[in-house]
Amino acid sequence: MGLLKNIFESRSKKDGILFEKVSQILGFKPKNIAIYQKAFTHRSAQLKDQFGNDINYERLEFLGDSVLGAVISCYLFDQVPNADEGYLTKMRSKIVSRQNLNQLGKELQLSSLLKSNNHSDSLGKNIDGNLFESLIGAIYLDKGFKSCENFIFNKVIEPYVDIKRLEGKVISYKSLIIEWCQKNKHDFRYEIIEEDGVENLPYFAVRFYINNEVIAKARETSKKKAEEKASRRAYYALQNQF
Repeated sequence: MGLLKNIFESRSKKDGILFEKVSQILGFKPKNIAIYQKAFTHRSAQLKDQFGNDINYERLEFLGDSVLGAVISCYLFDQVPNADEGYLTKMRSKIVSRQNLNQLGKELQLSSLLKSNNHSDSLGKNIDGNLFESLIGAIYLDKGFKSCENFIFNKVIEPYVDIKRLEGKVISYKSLIIEWCQKNKHDFRYEIIEEDGVENLPYFAVRFYINNEVIAKARETSKKKAEEKASRRAYYALQNQF
């Protein structure tokens, strides 16, 4: 009996700590703390519910991503009434970029609430953004769309969304340079060579050509990163032509 009492008291104490921290982040008290427990549980914890379903944040992350996109879309639709679909899509992508979401998650210190059996270094560089999306999913299930909308407005739109500034922000130099090449009918290609790196980690060297002329070179730990870095360098090399 004493052992069971200690277990329940321990769980109750942990629930109370999570409740207080989540309340501080949200600015209101959760109705169902169990939803937020799931929002901050990593798959490495290997928890299952009574039906054998996995308990982790991934499904809530999916839901939160959709709700966040809907709220930002509605905001842009209202704020820029003359914008076409392409403009609205690009602006939404800039606002909900992985870089921005990771920064938001870090500022709220969401990873400190995470239950995981993995070391923090092995959780991936996007864990903060993933948790931010899972938190939005939890708010939606717990309090509904309006509460989600208010949270996103207070934490994302009001402090960070400046439409004029975002218009000039580049989120993918590769997309930008390819679009420019196609528009101006330039031939282009990326030439990638895999190289040996340190501690058995491969490196990828890339050359970026326009009309068979090398415009930029880069070297990174993945093909995607190398192409993006080379594209950025090409953009700055040709900036006067953009």
